Amino acid sequence: MGTMGETTNNRKRKITVFFLFSIIAIVGITLTYLYIDYKKTHITTDDAFVTGRVHIVASKIHGTVKAAYVLDNQFVKSGKLLVEIDDSDYEVGVKQAEYALNAEKATLVELSTKIEVAEKQLSELLFKIDAARANLKLRTTELKQAKTDLMRARRLLKKEIMPEEQYEKIMTGNDVAEARLEVAKDQLRQAEASLQTHKSVINQVKASFQSRQSLVKEKEAMYRGASLKKSYTKIYAPSDGYVTKKSVEVGNQIQPGQPLMAIVPLDDVWVTANYKETQLENVKPGQKVEIKVDTYPDKVFDGTVQSIMAGTGAVFSLFPTENATGNYVKVVQRIPVKIILDKGTDRDHVFRIGMSVEPTIIVKE
Repeated sequence: MGTMGETTNNRKRKITVFFLFSIIAIVGITLTYLYIDYKKTHITTDDAFVTGRVHIVASKIHGTVKAAYVLDNQFVKSGKLLVEIDDSDYEVGVKQAEYALNAEKATLVELSTKIEVAEKQLSELLFKIDAARANLKLRTTELKQAKTDLMRARRLLKKEIMPEEQYEKIMTGNDVAEARLEVAKDQLRQAEASLQTHKSVINQVKASFQSRQSLVKEKEAMYRGASLKKSYTKIYAPSDGYVTKKSVEVGNQIQPGQPLMAIVPLDDVWVTANYKETQLENVKPGQKVEIKVDTYPDKVFDGTVQSIMAGTGAVFSLFPTENATGNYVKVVQRIPVKIILDKGTDRDHVFRIGMSVEPTIIVKE
């Protein structure tokens, strides 16, 4: 009886162990299948980080820092005054340019007045020439009549019809008419010579006026340049964002192009995920992404695949690999994928540029 009982118990144990192993095997196979299926539809990488735009704030001019109005990590709005440079030297430059411009404008006004006066005088000269020509015509007619009268008087004198005294008066009138004609000719010649001289003077003044106009434009450009340089003494925020890498303090001597700080807009960040090329078979723009951040392991952020880079990271490195050297070793390349955050998923702006993240792209077979 004892032997039969032990045999029965052993058989029961074997059956139990068999069922347990069978269940474990079935569960293991199921979990393995589910894991493989999960890996096919959830593409994950830990080679990913947060990226964003960084606005480097630099000076366009040299000078001494008069005031710095922001602190490290301070949030600023676009257009906020960040740094002010002492503008004393630039104010002097603006005043000098303004005085030079006003002087040239005054000279231009003076020349313009001269041109107006000269053109009025030109009109008067033209009127005088017209009057001189009319007078010349009149004197020519008078002389013609005087010669006719003189010829008639000579005939009458020969016939002793006209007294000699009257003849002498007519002869004197003829001489006077000739003299008046010569005077009229001289007046016309003088008026015409004055006209040519006056036209030459007007042309010279107009040429000087045009030259001064060019100088005025040059002085205006210099004035605008001086004013522009003065405006550069105030440096404003190029966008909304947080101040970082601030390296400027009151009293610092700065040079053009010297970085003073950076502005980082945290409302415009994205994830750059470097996936292996073997993982991207089914990855397409528009697919949903679950993002975990190392800093907040219990939170999941939502994103969307925006685009896939046109080349691998190695191609755009400083020293890209050359596979034609004869020592080729195949290495799985990584291709950057840009993932943008869904609106509202990062309301508190916890993402910081450079943070490590683990994105999972959800794809469909």
